[in-house]
Amino acid sequence: MTKTITECRVAPRFYSRNDVLRSGRAGTGHYRRFGGKRGERAMPVAKPESSDSRVIAHVDMDCFYVQVEQRKQPQLRGLPTAVVQYNEWKGGALIAVSYEARKFGIKRSMRGEEAKEVCPQVQLVQVPVARGKADLSGYRNAGSEVVSILARRGRCERASIDEVYLDLTDAAEMMLADNPPQGMETIDEEALKSHILGLNNEDGSDVKENVRKWIHRHNADHRDKLLACGILIVAELRMQVLKETEFTCSAGIAHNKMLAKLASGMNKPAQQTVVPFSSVKGLLDTLPIRKMKQLGGKLGISLQMDIGVNTVGDLLQFPEEKLQERYGINTGTWLWNIARGISGEEVEGRLLPKSHGSGKTFPGPRALKTVPAVQHWLNQLCEELSERLCSDLDQNKRIAHTLTLHARAYKSSDSDSQKKFPSKSCPLRYGTAKIQEDAFNLFQAGLREYIGFYGGKTRGSHCRGWGITSLSVSASKIVPIPSGTCSIAKYFHGQSTSHFSSMQSSDNLNTEATLSLPSGSECYSEVNLSEPKIDFPKEESWIKDTVPDLDLQEQKVNFLKTKLLLFSFLQILF
Repeated sequence: MTKTITECRVAPRFYSRNDVLRSGRAGTGHYRRFGGKRGERAMPVAKPESSDSRVIAHVDMDCFYVQVEQRKQPQLRGLPTAVVQYNEWKGGALIAVSYEARKFGIKRSMRGEEAKEVCPQVQLVQVPVARGKADLSGYRNAGSEVVSILARRGRCERASIDEVYLDLTDAAEMMLADNPPQGMETIDEEALKSHILGLNNEDGSDVKENVRKWIHRHNADHRDKLLACGILIVAELRMQVLKETEFTCSAGIAHNKMLAKLASGMNKPAQQTVVPFSSVKGLLDTLPIRKMKQLGGKLGISLQMDIGVNTVGDLLQFPEEKLQERYGINTGTWLWNIARGISGEEVEGRLLPKSHGSGKTFPGPRALKTVPAVQHWLNQLCEELSERLCSDLDQNKRIAHTLTLHARAYKSSDSDSQKKFPSKSCPLRYGTAKIQEDAFNLFQAGLREYIGFYGGKTRGSHCRGWGITSLSVSASKIVPIPSGTCSIAKYFHGQSTSHFSSMQSSDNLNTEATLSLPSGSECYSEVNLSEPKIDFPKEESWIKDTVPDLDLQEQKVNFLKTKLLLFSFLQILF
């Protein structure tokens, strides 16, 4: 997945996420910038295929927001339904459209009033609202229900609220050894409805019977036998999701994540598509280049405009050396690989999100044009972010280390300035007020940089010619809390800088932080400071001896909070 690198060698207190981008060899996880301009998306990097005998599934929920609302209101089932954004202007923006509504021509690009004109009987359900913005917590929680079921059979990576990757290789190998599909007398009906790319169904023969024969083949190679197992496992999981949550989902099954992702959307809703190795070339030959993940932006445009590549199959005409010469060694190899369906990206085995974020857009006349207006909305966003961080801490015993602010802006005299507002990051301090303070300081630093780029001026709390059309705050670098003996620097992974940095005046936000951090964190200028060691007793024994009347789980949470308070106090001392 394309990433924006946040680490830097020597950084000021507030640094741009895209200030420094690293490069490296194929498969190392490094990224290269395309075009050489700051703030542009990093280029993809090739990773060697570890094995072509993997079984990877991509599970994609069908119109998930609609399904969540239909579960709350069963009377909506079977009716044309759309979920609309909290903004009521012209009926609200459609963010999810049921398949029944799509048959009438309703699309996500429409607004509620337009959808009513196309289909007067469409049911419009508004997203819940909190703090003046959409509240997606109900959808996140519903997605977690699905993830917990899918994770029962394999390594699971939650990619978003409504999509999950599964590595089912071990489960497929076990099935192949203990109860191979080739010997099964009966095969579940849901598995027989699978779409197997390359399977010839044009002769009028029974489609399900052809699938049965494909699964039962004794002369199939090992890869196809594993995929046959994958068909049965995914069909069973999808039926289990339906039974336990009432949600339908579609799936793609292939030998890597890239192919599984492409396949999951080919036959929807409530169906699954399989990509045997022999059908990879046929799938990619005619696939538009912009449909491929990571090729929808400037790299895809360059492939089309500069070398005439319109489909993924068109890349086959270029030797690897030519692609490397034009796009760099790593990206050139990556392009050469994807043209052949090769991708070594692993399923990461992540059930919890890698980051938390809260954002809001302010389109058109609703753009924020005063600093107090920006601060008001930042406070709302930070309050939500703080609640989610505290919930993660209580439930999952994880702590985040980096706070990042993103914004989109425009300058009335320069239409090209859209999306160029610099992202800024700093060490994250827990507590709503601290997060709000740091986020506002980040915005001020970004605003000064943005105005400097375009020659604008501010006067008091009002702007001259600029407006903010999007704001978001996010918390990243989330790791489990260590227990037992630990140092402040190890525990906070660099948070000790935040207290001192927050004391800087707003006119000195770009000065360098003055505390050393452990290796692997953001690297600031170093000075030698001792790291106090603190020994904590085992949590259970400490809790039992001190507060025996509380529920054990609640005691653990309170104990972790006590740790945080103690470490925060020691930040001031040391």
